[in-house]
Amino acid sequence: MSQQANVDAGEIDKFQSIASRWWDPESEFRPLHELNPLRVEYIENHARRIDGKRILDIGCGGGILAEALARKGASLTGIDMAELSLEVARMHLQESGLEIDYQLVTAEDYAQRNEAGFDIVTCMEMLEHVPDPASIIAAASRLLKPDGLLFLSTLNRNAKSFALAILGAEYVLGLLPRGTHEYRKFIKPSEIAAALRANGMRPLDLTGMRYNPLTRRYSLGRDIDVNYLMTASFDD
Repeated sequence: MSQQANVDAGEIDKFQSIASRWWDPESEFRPLHELNPLRVEYIENHARRIDGKRILDIGCGGGILAEALARKGASLTGIDMAELSLEVARMHLQESGLEIDYQLVTAEDYAQRNEAGFDIVTCMEMLEHVPDPASIIAAASRLLKPDGLLFLSTLNRNAKSFALAILGAEYVLGLLPRGTHEYRKFIKPSEIAAALRANGMRPLDLTGMRYNPLTRRYSLGRDIDVNYLMTASFDD
């Protein structure tokens, strides 16, 4: 698959249409705002420290995760193919006072010019929105330093994830706009692990994320049936 082909125009259009609401915690992006502290905690726990680290956020969107990591002292670059989302991310820097390098570029193209340039690469809630997730993982592996860490999160593919992530979140609870996710694009952890092994990497950790609609809180745990986080590194 060519680099340009690994962009779903329909997915880009979805995010372009709501880009102005990235930083509204009660908007369509509310779930990302609510789970972001857990994502940062997870990264910090497995990286041990991120202060001074060079971090690349693939699929950065409006910068919710990138800004949180930058506040921890990391040097951040964010890449995305939704131009309006990047414009919002850049404008929000005027409020936060942070310095983040946002670029409109695919992971594959960026990897050609920045091989082994980052201590940490993150790709959160993005793999299920591209035609070829394995291509993103391959690019991420090229972008990492030999001792670097890759952090991924996505949605598992099974009956439970269909019931909760699509029927529940989009149609019953209205946490996300209808059509946000396509079940066929959900990814099993075993498929992620296979893509990692194909690039000389291996999973170090697999952790689930659960949502309580009553408390509006996410928590980490052993249940990986719906949302999950993964840490990976190169083989020794």
